[in-house]
Amino acid sequence: MSHVDTIRGPIPLAALGTVLMHEHVFVLSEDLRRARPDLYAEDTLVATAVEKLTALKSAGVDTIVDPTVLGLGRDVELVAKANAAVDINIVPATGLYTYHDVPFYLHYHGPGTMLGGPDILADLFVRDITEGISGTNIKAAFLKCAIQEELTPGVERVMVAVAEAHKQTGAPIVVHTSAPHGTGLVAQEVFRREGVDLGALVIGHSGDTEDLDYVRELIDGGSYIGMDRFGLDVMLSYEKRVAIVATLAAEGLSDRMMLSHDASCHIDWFPAGLRETVAPNWHYTFIHSTVIPALREAGVTDEQLKTMLVDNPRRYFAR
Repeated sequence: MSHVDTIRGPIPLAALGTVLMHEHVFVLSEDLRRARPDLYAEDTLVATAVEKLTALKSAGVDTIVDPTVLGLGRDVELVAKANAAVDINIVPATGLYTYHDVPFYLHYHGPGTMLGGPDILADLFVRDITEGISGTNIKAAFLKCAIQEELTPGVERVMVAVAEAHKQTGAPIVVHTSAPHGTGLVAQEVFRREGVDLGALVIGHSGDTEDLDYVRELIDGGSYIGMDRFGLDVMLSYEKRVAIVATLAAEGLSDRMMLSHDASCHIDWFPAGLRETVAPNWHYTFIHSTVIPALREAGVTDEQLKTMLVDNPRRYFAR
């Protein structure tokens, strides 16, 4: 693959520049937004996104990879409105985000269900990648799914569909996992069984644990690991996250790590102001303002930082 699809269209791999591999623009509750549009002032959402994305670009970031998919309120046209005012690359995804069940339509339609028939999920994902998302000409560049505490039938069905779309298109995969529950290993096992090249897989949120044996096992399985929740100190302090990355880098493993925050311009899961109070470091520019200096102090070299922020994302999308 010589290019990557973004909200503004395809760009050469080299144009990705410095990349944060797991950042959302908008995380919204789809049904509630349609039922109560008065709670979602789009002009305000866009203005806030423009402000935060502009600050991120000024900090030296050229690209964010946005794993917002069905179940998280993906709206690529809303993202495009913000992107039109900021010279930054935003790489969109396709997939479905669930910890448990699939939507009721899929509960009744597809192989093994009451009504049977083909599973539309893989076809939907492939269309998003090859034709465009939701009737637009904005194409997804990668696939996203999730597994939290356990592999439920619904989660497995989504993962199998993601695997099929990957095999048809070559698009790489990001999977949300729970490091405390060890579900990154479960995800690897499912994707291995389904014939996915595990080198095309980022095991998201691997940095949420101090269990280095678990993280090394994920790396031994052939995948990239997402050290992608810097600033979410309520789960693990950034000092401990820095120490883990520095240790792995010293072991020669910087070529397996992706850095990010898993932050957003707007997420409707929390009341206004709560996120800033509970997790004040959880924002787009924390890595560049605080984490990178701390990593350097811990012995991580500029070449290793370039590997994690520039080379690894480029290699991931080149597959």
